[in-house]
Amino acid sequence: MSFSSLLGLPAGLQVLSFDLVNQVLLIQVASTACESACPVCQRHSLRIHSHYTRKAADVACGGRQVQLILHVRKFFCTNRDCPRKIFTERLTAFLEPWARVTTRLIQEIEAIGLATCGRLGSRLGSRLSIGTSRTSILRRVMKLATPEADKVEHLGVDDFSFRRGRTFGTVLVDLQQHQILDLLPDRQKDTAAAWMKRHPEITHVSRDRGKDYAAAAKEGAPQAIQVADRYHIGQNLAEAVQLLLARLLTELKQAQDEEAGEPRQQMKASLPITQWRPTPGKHVQQAVARKRAEREDRYQQVAQLRGQGLTSKQIATRMSMHERTVRHWLQRKTAPDVRQRRKYASAFDPYAPYVLQRWQSGCRNGLQLWREIAAQGYPGSSRMVNRFLETLKTAETVTPEGTHRLPHYTSKSARWLFMRRPADLEDIEQEDLAAFRLLNRSLNTAYGLVQDFLQMMRKREGERLDDWLRRVRESQLPELQSFAHGVEEDYDAVKAGLTLALNNGQVEGQVTKIKLIKRMMYGRAEFSLLRQRVLHAL
Repeated sequence: MSFSSLLGLPAGLQVLSFDLVNQVLLIQVASTACESACPVCQRHSLRIHSHYTRKAADVACGGRQVQLILHVRKFFCTNRDCPRKIFTERLTAFLEPWARVTTRLIQEIEAIGLATCGRLGSRLGSRLSIGTSRTSILRRVMKLATPEADKVEHLGVDDFSFRRGRTFGTVLVDLQQHQILDLLPDRQKDTAAAWMKRHPEITHVSRDRGKDYAAAAKEGAPQAIQVADRYHIGQNLAEAVQLLLARLLTELKQAQDEEAGEPRQQMKASLPITQWRPTPGKHVQQAVARKRAEREDRYQQVAQLRGQGLTSKQIATRMSMHERTVRHWLQRKTAPDVRQRRKYASAFDPYAPYVLQRWQSGCRNGLQLWREIAAQGYPGSSRMVNRFLETLKTAETVTPEGTHRLPHYTSKSARWLFMRRPADLEDIEQEDLAAFRLLNRSLNTAYGLVQDFLQMMRKREGERLDDWLRRVRESQLPELQSFAHGVEEDYDAVKAGLTLALNNGQVEGQVTKIKLIKRMMYGRAEFSLLRQRVLHAL
């Protein structure tokens, strides 16, 4: 094997000599071709005019930078009618005319730029013995030809954020080829519609529940069937269930307080065993009460400003709050409760199932329970065991069916009891769900409607949608009726989403990929560079 073949040089180039100067490998290369073609008339010529040398950087070899010194020639063009009388020898497949970098080194720099971007790419290049700057890397990436979108039949549309909650772009995905087709600099209706008009072959458009993309699909691809994504439909349903639970649970607890004639106590026995924690100390309860009072006071100020006619943005500016928080509070018509801290691991956790089992079997003596688990290896004190046992005290409420305990859940945590599959619930969660359904007829009705819709969504039984909407109208549950009203406004797309197999799952995956690329660029690059890196992603 010759040294030229070892270096991967194309046919027609031969290594004459090599030398190492300042850690740079200088390789003398000569062209051995007998003739060359004129770049204008393509006629081959044997008449040599003169010789000259070119310098070009090549891929690294043995951890050292490589510089080729090419001895090439100039030829006379033998075509009298050709305007070019003298031309230089072409090595286009290996080295472009006037280029000082070989084609294969350019490809390596492009790959580094697509994988790492500018500054990081230059640092990686120095580790790989590739001498290049961040501007050169970015210039190579930006020179890549943008691929034209092929014919697409099933189009997925979604937005992604440049700055979370502020500026957004649009990603267009071929759902059949699992490939990003294009990125748009905003999520405006006109921009998306203009792109869709250039592709009259589109037959289906999968999207979220946003009105902008619905209007864009209607204008840009009127021939296409719009499909509402099932995940977003489920999210809309979960939001409606949370609002329903927030209202009904508040009413139940207020009614219970009135009957008891005393403030209600925090009840945590209904929590899953993995979330069982000791009762908080008085200082923690006081801090929570203080935060709850402060939040309620701020909500009253927000409601008062809204009554004066101020918009959510104006209220947020005046109250030094986020606009989304203001809208959320006004929509719920109450301030959200203080969020409970995350549960930390405790030495009591391995013994919690045993203590709960003994408690349910009738043992109420905390000292006795402590002795039993201490014999099993529990290192804590009896006082800590009593703090855990305090959380097992639950309240009771009287219903026509009998007396049942009222589980302690926030509306956000309770909604998942209604949304998850019954078989996926733990034993304690199933008991809590049964208690909820017995406590209130509206909760029982809501659970049946929610599970029926989720079953229809999972099995894609869209033909039952009309009957479900009729049952919701008769249910007298305003939160679910509001959700049903939104479904009716987007009826065709929702029914298609509940019937067809199309969904935006892979679009969401592509959005995650865009987020990764954007964060690798530290969010500082312009849209044009982000688009290049996404469309040419490795």
